[in-house]
Amino acid sequence: MTASLQAALQEINARSVHIGLVDPEGEFRDKLISTDKAVKLGKTGYPFCEVLYFWDIAEKTYRDGAFIDRPAALFSDTVRPYPFAEGEALCLADFTGDFGKRSPRNVCMALIAEAAEMGFDVFSAFEFEFFVFDETPESLRAKDYRDLTHFAQGNRTYSLQTSALHGDLLEGLDDTMKTMGIGLDAIHTELGPGCFEAPLTYAKGMKSPDDAMLFKNFAKAYFSRHDLTASFMSKLSPALSGQSGHLHVSMRDRQGNPVFSDPDAADGLSRTARHFIGGMIKLMPELLALCASTVNAYKRLVPGAWAPTSSTWGVQNRTAAVRVINDVAEATRVEFRVPSADTNPYLALALCLGAGLYGIRNEIEPPAGSDENFYAATPSAQTAFPRDLGEAATRLDRSAVAREIFGEDFIEWFVGARQFEYAEYQKHVSEWELRRYLGIV
Repeated sequence: MTASLQAALQEINARSVHIGLVDPEGEFRDKLISTDKAVKLGKTGYPFCEVLYFWDIAEKTYRDGAFIDRPAALFSDTVRPYPFAEGEALCLADFTGDFGKRSPRNVCMALIAEAAEMGFDVFSAFEFEFFVFDETPESLRAKDYRDLTHFAQGNRTYSLQTSALHGDLLEGLDDTMKTMGIGLDAIHTELGPGCFEAPLTYAKGMKSPDDAMLFKNFAKAYFSRHDLTASFMSKLSPALSGQSGHLHVSMRDRQGNPVFSDPDAADGLSRTARHFIGGMIKLMPELLALCASTVNAYKRLVPGAWAPTSSTWGVQNRTAAVRVINDVAEATRVEFRVPSADTNPYLALALCLGAGLYGIRNEIEPPAGSDENFYAATPSAQTAFPRDLGEAATRLDRSAVAREIFGEDFIEWFVGARQFEYAEYQKHVSEWELRRYLGIV
């Protein structure tokens, strides 16, 4: 590890390194150290405070303790140039040992390794929608997060005008990602003022969720450096569309052949693909909290919001939770359309892989795919998603399959963290409630 880490840092002439341990919410927690110290930590380990797993997204602790340092390791294969300064690199780290069993990244990495043991290489790609505001952290707080000024207020979907006017800004975002080896298939405007979408280039194994995590963190940093704010919230307002974080997944065998494709089948899908989909359809409702881990995510997963509300699938059906894309046999894949932009990429991919591999191992046949408009359909009790984070956490907690796939340690911690998040929400009195009831009841 030490030699490969040193070689990776020397290759990009790094004098210092941003060591990033990704917290449960997908935030890159950064320490800047010298290259010499990074190489030393590559050998001796990287102790980091356990508090990351005992506080919420607002850094409010929900368990008392000494908050000791836990052993962690650096991953030399994640070394990349840091985009905002010359001579600097970034490198991911994560907890090891028993404590590391609760890490979303470790859970995802274990499932990719499990796929490899079954003879499959995993390829995936995320695509994120996000809003940009003409606001800074200071102005957001001064306005109490209300009546915010949208960037590019006249924006329209796929707008040439927005691209022409703000091309330099978008080109700068693309250059920032290229510096880190993150490919963007496109950057284009989406529905709403200051709304954009960035589909990431597909990658093998852990590079894809790492790319997705880094994209969100460094996109926010990039726009902040321009006195703007990028938001990956699932739902900002009833008047605005929800923000998706769709995930495309395929697998290949050890010879590099796509395993989801069968040109002789009526729908072009192999038996392996059908079983993968079968596992997803069966387990999705009870595993939903993994990819919809915020209270806000469930404001998008409602009728009329252009998002799935139940476990469904169909070939080329954009209203389904799982859309099969089979235009080209070699690129046949599933598009998991449930995750919002606020999803933790490691857990979204872990859900997809965990359920899909479970389906393959148990030869689960999915129900018939459909081209119906699922947005307008009434889901069955078996396929309907949990209505909120509290219900989703309860279903995950009761899922024996979830504990089998993701491990007892991870599920126990994750469910507890989601229950705390939902309890914090239940204490809140919203503006809607005040306007609806105050002075009337």
